Amino acid sequence: MHIILLKFGDNKESAKKYMETHNSWISSGFSDGVFQCVGSLDSGGGFIIAHGESTDAIHKRVAEDPFAQHAVVTPEVHAIDVKRTVPQLDYFQNNHHQ
Repeated sequence: MHIILLKFGDNKESAKKYMETHNSWISSGFSDGVFQCVGSLDSGGGFIIAHGESTDAIHKRVAEDPFAQHAVVTPEVHAIDVKRTVPQLDYFQNNHHQ
């Protein structure tokens, strides 16, 4: 499982220009069953919880984000090892794709 932080980059003023394609990229992540949750960071930018792909595959996927390609955000990918969840999120545990 991975947490992806999308912190605003040097070109954040261009966010509006790339918002439609960024949102399409996010939709693809959900359609592929990889993205589990997306949202905003209180410090600016956003985050994604991803599940079911290797770290290399996540890095490749993040590199395809128009926001990352155009320096609207600077992505950080963190592999996490989930140890305990509420029952509804048990599938996050024992992920061997990290």
